[in-house]
Amino acid sequence: MIETDRFYGGGRIFDGQRLHSDSVAQFSGGRLVRIYSQLPKHLSEQLSENQLDFVDLKGAFLSPGYLDLQVNGGDGIMLNEAPTITGLQRIASAHRRLGAVAILPTLITDRPEKTAQAVQAVQQAIAAGVPGIVGLHLEGPHLALSRKGAHDGALIRPMTDTDLDLLLQAAATLPTLMVTIAPENVSLQQVHRLVQAGVLVSLGHSGTDFEQAMAYASAGVSCVTHLFNAMSQMGNRAPGLVGAALTAPGLHAGVIADGIHVHPASLRAAWMACVGKSALPPPTGKMFLVSDAMAPAGTDMDEFQLEGRRISRRNGRLTLADGTLAGADLDLTTAVRNLQHSCDLPLDQALAAAVTTPRQVIGHWQGDSTALGMAEVDFIRIQADLTSAAPLFASPTPTA
Repeated sequence: MIETDRFYGGGRIFDGQRLHSDSVAQFSGGRLVRIYSQLPKHLSEQLSENQLDFVDLKGAFLSPGYLDLQVNGGDGIMLNEAPTITGLQRIASAHRRLGAVAILPTLITDRPEKTAQAVQAVQQAIAAGVPGIVGLHLEGPHLALSRKGAHDGALIRPMTDTDLDLLLQAAATLPTLMVTIAPENVSLQQVHRLVQAGVLVSLGHSGTDFEQAMAYASAGVSCVTHLFNAMSQMGNRAPGLVGAALTAPGLHAGVIADGIHVHPASLRAAWMACVGKSALPPPTGKMFLVSDAMAPAGTDMDEFQLEGRRISRRNGRLTLADGTLAGADLDLTTAVRNLQHSCDLPLDQALAAAVTTPRQVIGHWQGDSTALGMAEVDFIRIQADLTSAAPLFASPTPTA
């Protein structure tokens, strides 16, 4: 036996596509190399003689860690208030403890200088190898004032040539740059430039109509930010942005499955509408889970400040003083559980919405690829009742 081999069994194993029962995962050199439905005789003998480095999952699930494409904060801070390597380390570490081994830290609407600081911080963090940071999500400031939600309306504005140049330069240096925009403040020509530069453009915080949303999808927009929330809804004669998200094959939609942002019945209807319309192979689909997490993630704090505005944390809700939802108090294990129960899904489909589809959306996994070859340090252990998840290793470097 190779000294660095480690085996996991005694629970179900998700490989990104399938959920394996009564199987054993083998890691060699710190990477997943095989999943056995039945151990070969020589390994079975070594196991019975305690000669294998074997980890008993005790009924838990072994899975690739979650990828969260919308993370505003964690560990008591927001990216907006700490656009530094230290801030990114704290946020990524907090979400890693919750099972998200990779994130797109998300800057919500702010001033141009803050956007530049966030871009620079993520560039530096990636160059320094800060674990878990795979790019940047800029949610605003080029949104629609009419659908601003908790964003500061005084900072929402049209995209200028200077803004566009900053994004194009950032796209050239970041592995992933996701930008949420509204057609009200970003032109089709600007979208063309962004898409050509490799920016992942998402529509959100917009009252755009169905026809305009479809035109932006044809221009290369590939995502919709937090489906149903802060956007034009689906009506009988006006399908809106929701209708475009559910019908355009090239659009993938993030969803906040906390039971608060989206009613479970709406979530189920949206999922069923998306079945078969994805360019990605089963069990993935058009929809993926996001936490939209704020500063309290990974803490027990009950309030925090967002650019001088007090946000309260009560009963799973984060709200401004006027009751406006301000992000979510959510982790992705809870979102997986809610998605599975709301939509009556097989667990592999619910897990794929937090594990596989986000990776395929940003190009980390292609086609029918699975977690084979993935680093052991990026796997998580999920409790069988979907109440919590934790990384196999507390730090990004295995110490076992």
